[in-house]
Amino acid sequence: MSILIQNIRLPFDEPEAAAIQQALRKCGLAAGDGAAGVHRVSIDARRGKPCRVYSVRVDGLPDEEAFAERLQMPFVRFVPDTRPVPPRGIRELAHRPVVVGLGPAGLFAAYTLAQNGYAPIVLERGGDLDARDQAVEAFWAGGALDPECNIQFGEGGAGAYSDGKLTTRIGDPLCESVLETLRRHGAPADVCKKAKPHVGTDILKNVVRDMRRALIEAGGEVRFRCRMDGVSLRGGALRAILADGQEIACERAVIAVGHSARDTFFALHQNGVYLEPKAFSVGVRIEHLQSALDRALYGKYAGHPLLPPAEYNLSRRENGRACYSFCMCPGGVVVAAQSEQGTVVVNGMSYHARDGQNANAALAVSVDPTDFNDGTPFGGVALQRGIERAAFAQSGSYHAPCQRVGDFLADRPSTCCGEVKPTYPVGVAYGEAAKSLPAFAQRMLRDSLPAFGRKIRGFDAPDALLTGPETRTSAPVRMTRGDDLFGLKSAGLIPCGEGAGYAGGILSAAVDGIRAAYRIMEEFAPIEV
Repeated sequence: MSILIQNIRLPFDEPEAAAIQQALRKCGLAAGDGAAGVHRVSIDARRGKPCRVYSVRVDGLPDEEAFAERLQMPFVRFVPDTRPVPPRGIRELAHRPVVVGLGPAGLFAAYTLAQNGYAPIVLERGGDLDARDQAVEAFWAGGALDPECNIQFGEGGAGAYSDGKLTTRIGDPLCESVLETLRRHGAPADVCKKAKPHVGTDILKNVVRDMRRALIEAGGEVRFRCRMDGVSLRGGALRAILADGQEIACERAVIAVGHSARDTFFALHQNGVYLEPKAFSVGVRIEHLQSALDRALYGKYAGHPLLPPAEYNLSRRENGRACYSFCMCPGGVVVAAQSEQGTVVVNGMSYHARDGQNANAALAVSVDPTDFNDGTPFGGVALQRGIERAAFAQSGSYHAPCQRVGDFLADRPSTCCGEVKPTYPVGVAYGEAAKSLPAFAQRMLRDSLPAFGRKIRGFDAPDALLTGPETRTSAPVRMTRGDDLFGLKSAGLIPCGEGAGYAGGILSAAVDGIRAAYRIMEEFAPIEV
């Protein structure tokens, strides 16, 4: 039997052992009454008095009566054993299942299938991570953009060039399985107990490489530079995936193409796959000096070696529309994230150490399908593309529009930066960072920045820097799934992850990928290759 003892608050410089001791005392337990260890830990930096907040797990309590009594305490809860058991079907597959995309959803779908004897074939339009790094670094150095291999497309998906956050609100028991799998393949051990774990782009890439090697060793196959161009159906059932000029026979395919595979969305729609427009967000990146943010949130404790770089989560609503911070990257950089020529798109990225001079985050404004309704599923794609092309047109180059917050609030273009220097690697064009956004998004950003400045001192400081536009917050379409069918089972297609509109972030996409694999496994038996 196991319990969680929650809300154990200690000064940030107290050792973990003190949290375990306090938790046991709080419940009247002795050191030998079960095996105790830290389950989760987070930093609470409110009011400039940072502390660590722990939940402690105690396993193997011998006294059931005492156990029941402790469950009456408001800070104690029962930990059920919710570890999912992989399903096993009995039908026979005539062909190996196909997984399209090797981002978090596709990677975990393929990994799960391979580890359980289903020998999947994985199709990834971009290159492996070594090829991606070469293509991305060449573009950032002023070379040509490769539309097939960039920050959006290739092994690891968009998440491989991010902060590597592993947070979600979905509450699925598979979250623990994902974290443990990542740890086994090289992620830091503390991802399993931090309330806000992150890996960092540098470590995450190696984790992805190791998982790919493992799924190949288990019988899977990965084909890079192999883009799906459509599907072949017969009598409403999947017959083959069309890719790289060939037909790959299969009865089941996991579609995990990511939020930026616009050409794939169109191809699937032409093949009869039902897509619907979906809400998403657009905005800009905001940069501050990390040291200034540390002082604002940690007060006199800023710079203490036991405190991580400060981070934040801000939101504001007005007239049914939201403005919020997204994908905050402490000690990170703003990166060039376009996947189409003649466009500008920004995103954020951090290394594991989070030791860069600046902090950055997206300031995103919600966009509803009513804002872009054009009678097709692709009004959101058109809006995104229009913003990205307009941003490119501002300078006629891949330089990103950039503006000081003080100038943005005063509605005047910037001519230079101040204390905060831009980190966007391709170069910036000073002027109006949000000019390419819809008017409602510009207004919402202008109204929200002072409100956020009242929550975090200096957030709206004149020298804070805006770089835009950020448009790839999530997919603008959804491949609709039925209530009782995970995928379009009559056709054999199983859409999942961010590209299907059912996940947001690495962890939730990975869980969705495992669930997609389970849908194949519960129907079919493992195959022999």
